[in-house]
Amino acid sequence: MKRLIIPILLILTLAITACSAASPSLPSQPQADPVSTESISPDFDPATRMDDQGAIIFEVTPLNLDQATAETFEFNIVLTTHSIDLSMDLAATATLETDAGVSVDSTLWDAPRGGHHVEGKLIFPMTAKGKSILDGATKLTLTITDVDAPTRIFEWELK
Repeated sequence: MKRLIIPILLILTLAITACSAASPSLPSQPQADPVSTESISPDFDPATRMDDQGAIIFEVTPLNLDQATAETFEFNIVLTTHSIDLSMDLAATATLETDAGVSVDSTLWDAPRGGHHVEGKLIFPMTAKGKSILDGATKLTLTITDVDAPTRIFEWELK
């Protein structure tokens, strides 16, 4: 019996020592930023603005800011959430304003209602009181209120 105890203790000691030895540290892997442009999509547009307040992520891309002859401004908006039904009408909560003091309300939210992933177009008039809202403007600001956050602001510099 004494002969068995020593080899068993030796094996247990070696096993415990091997298990408790520090493993070599691995080089740390860079962590992806959850709202970085690389995590959105491979064809990310640099004009796209994001807002991730609350439980809804907004991705807003102007579609025709450089077309001064268009009748409307159009913004492609992608909404993503995992907890809220996206059946709201963004046209009722959106305003487009310039740094020249002109402001217009949205006329249409052209998107399916409901679900957790919605993509559509938010449309604004290009004119106010018979004049282009871009006259004298250098910055355009889209404001969306009360969609799971008090205010979401998206800005673009104009050329």
